[in-house]
Amino acid sequence: MSRSGTAGYDMSIIFSPQGKLYQIEYAFKAIKTGGLTSVGIRGKDCVVVATQKKIPDKLIDPKSVTSLYKLTDYIGCVQTGIVPDSKSQASRAIQECSSFHHKFGYQIPPNVLAKRMADIAQLSTQHASARPLGVAMILIGIDDELGPQLFKVDPAGVYTGYKATAAGEKEQESTNFLEKKFKSNPQLSKDETIQMAISTLQSVLGADLKSSDLEIGICTMDNRKFVIMTDEDIDSQLTKLAERD
Repeated sequence: MSRSGTAGYDMSIIFSPQGKLYQIEYAFKAIKTGGLTSVGIRGKDCVVVATQKKIPDKLIDPKSVTSLYKLTDYIGCVQTGIVPDSKSQASRAIQECSSFHHKFGYQIPPNVLAKRMADIAQLSTQHASARPLGVAMILIGIDDELGPQLFKVDPAGVYTGYKATAAGEKEQESTNFLEKKFKSNPQLSKDETIQMAISTLQSVLGADLKSSDLEIGICTMDNRKFVIMTDEDIDSQLTKLAERD
């Protein structure tokens, strides 16, 4: 039902007299309704994504619930927003990676994948028959020439490279926290990058998180492959963080 002021312009992809696409604005709001917050941070020789993990039902197998997706051996992402949309976009990203590798004979670079996913998302802003996806993709990988790469793709089809970024319910609070941390342009080691991601989530959520409350994915210059950290590895980083503080 359209509210006063929108006068039906929010019913499909059509510009309002104010120059707004209301469906896109609603898609951005939908990202925050999932109740999860995710962060991505680029270090000196690594790049990390971290997100909350919430199990909606005690009977659900925790291993079957994830916001982290391995798109290729070398690129991974965290999806924040509506879960079915997240799975659909991740599946499409995997198809694009496979198609690129088959066509050109080498792995797709992170910036090329980010641009391709943004182009696909942008198509939904042109057709009244298509609904924009209510999901933000934070994508990480190691580029052969440029090193660690961190991108965010939004429902409007915009993709941008970041030193650090956030998405989800506490996006603004996380961004403010990270801006303060990156004022001095720090050169973060692997451990420091992981711990900054954890401390960002703990700070904006106002709670001490356990390993079962977190999901962390990482790419390093040494290994290059996208690795999802185990509970034991996360516990180790939580202990180091507690000792440091």
